[in-house]
Amino acid sequence: MDNVALLNAIIENAIDGIITIDERGLIEKINPSACALFGYAPEEVTGKNISCLMPPPDRQNHDQYISRYQHTGHAHIIGIGREVKGLKKDGTIFPFRLGVSEVQYSGRKIYTGFIHDLTREKQAEERLIEHAAELEEQVEQRTRSLKETVDELQSAKEEVSRSLEKEKELNQLKSRFVSMASHEFRTPLSSIQLSASLIAKYAENFNNDNIIKHTGKIKNSVGNLTGILNDFLSLERLEAGKVAPVDGQFDIVKFAEEITEEMQHIAKKDQVIIYQHTGKANKVQLDQALLKNCIINLIGNAIKYSGENTFIEFNTRIADDVLEITIKDNGIGIPLSDQKHLFEAFFRAHNTGNIPGTGLGLNIVTRYVELMSGTIQFESREGEGTSFILSFAVQA
Repeated sequence: MDNVALLNAIIENAIDGIITIDERGLIEKINPSACALFGYAPEEVTGKNISCLMPPPDRQNHDQYISRYQHTGHAHIIGIGREVKGLKKDGTIFPFRLGVSEVQYSGRKIYTGFIHDLTREKQAEERLIEHAAELEEQVEQRTRSLKETVDELQSAKEEVSRSLEKEKELNQLKSRFVSMASHEFRTPLSSIQLSASLIAKYAENFNNDNIIKHTGKIKNSVGNLTGILNDFLSLERLEAGKVAPVDGQFDIVKFAEEITEEMQHIAKKDQVIIYQHTGKANKVQLDQALLKNCIINLIGNAIKYSGENTFIEFNTRIADDVLEITIKDNGIGIPLSDQKHLFEAFFRAHNTGNIPGTGLGLNIVTRYVELMSGTIQFESREGEGTSFILSFAVQA
């Protein structure tokens, strides 16, 4: 097979459309893929101006593009791949990616256009955007519903407090309500989180900032709601007496390094968690699950209440048969007037503003620490950051 025959075979069997035009913009050759794409037979367009395949305003401007390029050398499309619109025989307008090259052949210029149909990609992108919007609306609805539930819970607590004589009856009513509400929301929130993650994965090839932004908002909202549910469930289990420490021996350094890596993924931009261990010993005997919950809660607060481009110090130290864990940040700090209420349930310092939270985290941490026979202390100054120190007796 000679070179000409091979070239013709390649053009005729190409998946993408290929069209060649002369210097006046007249179509010289169109391959089968381009014919199928535009809905024309070759003889219907051969010899016609290429603008017949363009919708306005490109149809009116096309000859000016060629003329300007020939006189100035300034390319509008030639040599530059770009997304444009095409006009089919039936009047349908569709998107495609066009690449145009200039070829010198037998003393004249020929322009070759390579056409890749983007219809399916655009339809898929639109469906993804619509799905992301639907999911965002679902999250907003769930958020409103959960807020209403929490508000109703608070109202119920106040109402029952006035009507019931015994605190035990109030706690039982609240626990049942919280448990029911939390479990009812957990399954749909998990489904929304999974769907948002799948959308983000499927949208990677489209490189669409809007999809990434909206799926990120969905996942952040679901994460906040899940955190609220977890706090309520933890409180319910504590008040029902269902939490008992199960001690086991483990390496505190490896344990802390894994938590540091996990929390670094959710840190703000340029926030760095710095972990360091002091002491030769590294084995401790404690409940890993309860201790991990305490540390994650405290580091999470440090991330939440500190700004971008800040350091969070996370230190462990074993000395004199005592394990000491310190988490220190340079965040907004705790006002002096609020510090005496810090570990109370549902309490939040007045300088937290719009930062989300339930006011349960530190109350739960304190109760977990007490269950493990430990102590918790803190030092804080408003605007200068906060340090929390957990202490436990080491049982080798």
